[in-house]
Amino acid sequence: MEFVLDPPHGVGPLRLGMTPDEARAALETLGPLKPATHGEVALNLPGGLGFSVHFGAGPTGNKVNAIEVWSPSEEDVVRYHSVDVFGLPALEVVERLRRHIDLRENEDDDGFTSPERYLALWRPFAADDDPDEAQGYFFQSALVARPGYGDTPAEAAARLAIGGEPGY
Repeated sequence: MEFVLDPPHGVGPLRLGMTPDEARAALETLGPLKPATHGEVALNLPGGLGFSVHFGAGPTGNKVNAIEVWSPSEEDVVRYHSVDVFGLPALEVVERLRRHIDLRENEDDDGFTSPERYLALWRPFAADDDPDEAQGYFFQSALVARPGYGDTPAEAAARLAIGGEPGY
């Protein structure tokens, strides 16, 4: 299957802002759900691709505020701007996506984040010169979240002060 990352709206059938029941129904169109911790909803597809849906209590109640796609598989493709985010080397993904979005290297890990779109790409370590070290050579997860998801309290207050939508 092919899934398209669509920040800040969602991934595939999952949309940010869905209720827990809507998110479960969307995931069930892909396969059987598995139990998850912390009130999350998760799904593993037969080829290994997984989805984790995170909820937050916002001004309009308990809604989907982040969707993570992880453990890439050879059977499934995840794209953003027509770029296969798990099938190409991480640095090539970054180079291609930077033609479309501001993608910044994270200070605290070996991932990259686009703050204006809230798209985060992650790998556990960098192994850019060793394609045999798949977990460091390729991205292992992608996160799409609502604007404000990663805000500090000061950033959240500033977002609200200019009439922006709070993250939840």
